[in-house]
Amino acid sequence: MTSNREIHLASRPQGWPTDDTFRLVETEVPTPGPGQIVVRNQYMSVDPYMRGRMNDVKSYVPPFALDAPLDGAAIGEVVASEAADIAVGTTVLHGLGWREYALLDAAAARPVDPNIAPVSAYLSVLGMTGLTAYAGLLEVAAMKPGETVFVSAAAGAVGSLVGQIAKLKGAGRVIGSAGSPAKVERLRALGFDAAFDYHDGVRESLRAAAPDGVDVYFDNVGGDHLEAAISAMNLHGRAAICGMISQYNATEPPAAPRNLALVIGKRLTLRGFLVNDHNDVRGAFVRDVSGWLRDGTLSYDETIVDGIENAPGAFLGLLRGDNLGKMLVRV
Repeated sequence: MTSNREIHLASRPQGWPTDDTFRLVETEVPTPGPGQIVVRNQYMSVDPYMRGRMNDVKSYVPPFALDAPLDGAAIGEVVASEAADIAVGTTVLHGLGWREYALLDAAAARPVDPNIAPVSAYLSVLGMTGLTAYAGLLEVAAMKPGETVFVSAAAGAVGSLVGQIAKLKGAGRVIGSAGSPAKVERLRALGFDAAFDYHDGVRESLRAAAPDGVDVYFDNVGGDHLEAAISAMNLHGRAAICGMISQYNATEPPAAPRNLALVIGKRLTLRGFLVNDHNDVRGAFVRDVSGWLRDGTLSYDETIVDGIENAPGAFLGLLRGDNLGKMLVRV
């Protein structure tokens, strides 16, 4: 193959991105220099945090450049190598998705064993997604056995794992919110003790599902979900703030939460986190999650869209909540 297709950022969206935000560009397959490899991507991830990178603002990760390929987690096979320690045919995890062929320094790639699990799992349950769920629940929120846990966007990639890990680590009650009756049913099948469609009213639904209050809140949504959780949380409750997808496309300041003063009297802890700050628990994460996958006590869902040309549509679908579990593009 000599042709390589990439998705470039064509414009910075105001509010919701559209198809015109992206551009499909054809280039040549790159040639590696000393210490470099070329990877034929097999799967790439689309993630909510990527919406923030489309804005030209300072953040914890640089914004995407206009008229250049986007990037993100991907996995694929090395098809050319000028690096002594990574051979052609090796499956590697790396950070240059949104393209069919990626040129990168070998040091920026992590070899993985495709015989242990399907390669897509390294972008979901065995990758950053799984570590986010594990570290956020157990390290950031410090969940204890017997506690009540509430997870927003619980049918998504991270949320669905948080709820299951909470049960496996001894939570007394696990509650999830989702965006459709079908997703609510999926949460119940995954072992959530209660689940509700947030369209039915978050505060009222959470109050009914957690009559004795909430000890731990894993936040993927922000806004009305965070407000409802603050109202429901018990004394010394902890919230791990992973994401606020309800606000990513907003053009006006959010209306909620309006009850932050409750944080004082309840002595609550609201703590934001980034997964890269918790690489020290990766060993425990891999050990626990690998064991749960082997014995069938942990399940994970993937929504897969085929074709690099359909990556923008997959990303827009993610923002709409079209996915069950992890949204991936099979390149």
